[in-house]
Amino acid sequence: MGFTIGGIREMRQGGARRRGRAGGATAVAEYTGLWGWAVTPGARAAGGVCSCGDPGCAAPGAHPLGFAPEVPPGATLGMAADAWSEVPGASVLLPVGRTFDVLDAPEAAGRRALVRMERMGLPLGPVTVTPTGRAQFFVAPGAAAGLPGLLYRMGWDDADLDMRALGPGTYITAPPSDLGGLGPVRWLRPPAPGTAVAPPQARLLLGTLAYICHRW
Repeated sequence: MGFTIGGIREMRQGGARRRGRAGGATAVAEYTGLWGWAVTPGARAAGGVCSCGDPGCAAPGAHPLGFAPEVPPGATLGMAADAWSEVPGASVLLPVGRTFDVLDAPEAAGRRALVRMERMGLPLGPVTVTPTGRAQFFVAPGAAAGLPGLLYRMGWDDADLDMRALGPGTYITAPPSDLGGLGPVRWLRPPAPGTAVAPPQARLLLGTLAYICHRW
């Protein structure tokens, strides 16, 4: 990995000069260097207008910038700063389907399910909440492809669940970036050593999350 938790604290406490130097690159370097995730520069939106310049953009402020290269896992702060200097103001996107897939559910149901999971002692990975009212649970890759079969085996296949799985080819906006001009994405459960690069299997969380979503 590129640096340590202590290094992150030093960057965050280094004053205006350091913040000016690193800017959004600090968050990028944390994701790449500490948690082992790739980061993709993303578009921003203001007043419903996307920074990509396409007036007919289907996902304003919520898609990768096609011309900007990905910052790979393991990138250091210097590498992240160099990359982000080429895309000032870009949002931080995480590609799904590599280190993790995502289970996406209503925020209220997700919060309630998370409390229950913690009480049950279930293994948990990172969880974000979006300004659109969604909770996003990081789970092991393969969840998106395997979700229909898992729901069938658990008896939830015919239930009307406001839940979906995101897999390869999709991206999520990472904290503290703004999502589509609606506000920042936040951590409900931040990444931690171990679970960042090895999140739990979806089957371990799906029963509780489906139950809460069904009741919600």
